[in-house]
Amino acid sequence: MIKDEKEYTVTQGLIGEFEKSIAATERDEARKTNDPDGWELMRSSLQSHLDKLKAEIAEYERLTSHDRHSPIVLNLDDLDYFPQVLIKARMAAKLSHQELANLAGLTEEQIKRYEGNDYEDASFLDVRFVIDALDIKIQNGEFLIPLDTLRRTPITKEELLKSQATNREQSSTN
Repeated sequence: MIKDEKEYTVTQGLIGEFEKSIAATERDEARKTNDPDGWELMRSSLQSHLDKLKAEIAEYERLTSHDRHSPIVLNLDDLDYFPQVLIKARMAAKLSHQELANLAGLTEEQIKRYEGNDYEDASFLDVRFVIDALDIKIQNGEFLIPLDTLRRTPITKEELLKSQATNREQSSTN
């Protein structure tokens, strides 16, 4: 996810590099002939990365160009991505880190740190302050609690982080 203008600029540069790499791969007739499967794998991999970067650019542009006087709907399929909703909401509202900090009763440094690590070290209360400052409303929230398979042993931090990483990998391939 692109979080600021600097990352946006870097991502635009990366898109150019991937486009050059794809063009070079297209011109590599020897590899295309001698190793068509390897060539196709390389080409597909480069294209997949390029498509992901272009989607991130499009999302950033959609958020930053959104009319801040009209609501925006941000969907959430997994609670692990809630921090991104907070960041996207700030961007769509065209609030700086300092402005959000002032509204939430926090410091600019806290907001930058929270966004930098996807609110990993933010307290629930600080997250609530940000939610309230951004005037986020949750509609049609639905939580599934599978009681028949509920875990009955404590989860370690390592297991939780591994589960989150697995979920991120699965969603990025979809």
